[in-house]
Amino acid sequence: MVPAHPLNVKPLGNAFTADENIKTEAGSFALLPDELITQIMEWLNPLGLLQLGCTCKALYAFSRQEDLWKMLYLGSAPSEIQWQGSWLSTYLGVSKDQLSRVSCKNLFSDALHQPFLCAHTSLEPYTHDIPPANAIARLSNLNAEDFADKWADEPFILTDPVRQWPVYRQWSSDLLLEKYGETAFRAEAVDWPLKVYVDYMRNNSDESPLYLFDRSFVEKMDLQVGKHDGDHYWSPDCFGEDLFDVFECQRPDRRWLIVGPERSGSTFHKDPNATSAWNAILSGSKYWIMFPSNPCDPPPPGVYVSEDQSEVTSPLSIAEWLIGFHGEARKTRGCREGICNEGEVLHVPSGWWHLVVNLSPSIAITQNFVPKAHLANALAFLKYKPDQVSGFKNDVEDPYELFVAKLKDRQPELLQKGLADLESLRGGRKRKWEELTGPNGNDGLEGRPFSFGFGDGDDENVP
Repeated sequence: MVPAHPLNVKPLGNAFTADENIKTEAGSFALLPDELITQIMEWLNPLGLLQLGCTCKALYAFSRQEDLWKMLYLGSAPSEIQWQGSWLSTYLGVSKDQLSRVSCKNLFSDALHQPFLCAHTSLEPYTHDIPPANAIARLSNLNAEDFADKWADEPFILTDPVRQWPVYRQWSSDLLLEKYGETAFRAEAVDWPLKVYVDYMRNNSDESPLYLFDRSFVEKMDLQVGKHDGDHYWSPDCFGEDLFDVFECQRPDRRWLIVGPERSGSTFHKDPNATSAWNAILSGSKYWIMFPSNPCDPPPPGVYVSEDQSEVTSPLSIAEWLIGFHGEARKTRGCREGICNEGEVLHVPSGWWHLVVNLSPSIAITQNFVPKAHLANALAFLKYKPDQVSGFKNDVEDPYELFVAKLKDRQPELLQKGLADLESLRGGRKRKWEELTGPNGNDGLEGRPFSFGFGDGDDENVP
């Protein structure tokens, strides 16, 4: 059950049966669409925003939008950070309880009510009762041969490997706070000490909560990755060799620590550089919904890709997508869904669209890799989509040529097979595209840098 809006704002449809609408008291602003009022307020400084909010109840409600104060706070880059329960109270440096709360009864606005609705809509109707045909396969474990032969192109959940990791037995929010509370981690657009992020994680009402997604956690936490005495975790054995390891110190970013509250996650995206990935849950649980990508099928419902594939547009928040498109998605060909629980690891095949949302506060480790079965995909991406390649340091001018040179030196036979598969893959795609668009159709290989799809564009510095 969604609670009442804290300022008593109601959806726009209620205005048709109401005797009064206090927006009429907003002067010239009453003539403007609600979305335009919000855009105007985005240009105001904090004092101007507060002063405008003092003129009438309707503009008071508009001036209290959390996203406005979130942008102001993140743009101010304060040296001292103390989370106070909301972006407005944190910006003003007062507790949330000290803020005024004026009733704005008889104000009707979807622009104001929809974010509140999305932030308080239960996830359970969308993440449970998964149709059997959609269910992601669950296995206790796999060996490398079975993965390469049968599972490299399919999502699946393994229930056993992560339970052998030392960090699985040792990590919790309280333990991490004790050891790393003062350590700064990346949370989308900000670098916050872990203690501040955990305060935020435990006390926020954001429609799209900030997601801690740090690529340097191994170094910051002095972790040892491997399967030797004293090591903290390792890649599940079934995934075998990661071919991007030939880059050595020049390899693109590949592993991240992920921490987030319930409802945090990422909207639909594909993993970078045509890599596959595994995502291991150390605490909490995550809901996944996934779709394969091929030229014959459109992207997931509610996801729109430009003709040249350079831009992807989808609803701004996960909850907004669930409310608007989840029912259709479940009926779409190729849909896979599953809940990955504490101590389990999920495999994301190369090229699959996926959306993920935390069902409870969660700690996870994820890693991208290139298995032998997908060498041709990685070669094709690096060669034909250079504008979308991400995660490499600036000294790597041509990742494709470097990758080929490294493989030629270390695994020449594998490279020869990969290049042959690349030509076959490329030829098949061209023929299929010409069938759909004619011989002069654009092959859609132009692009832009990879995005993890956090929903607000603030992942620009996340590789």
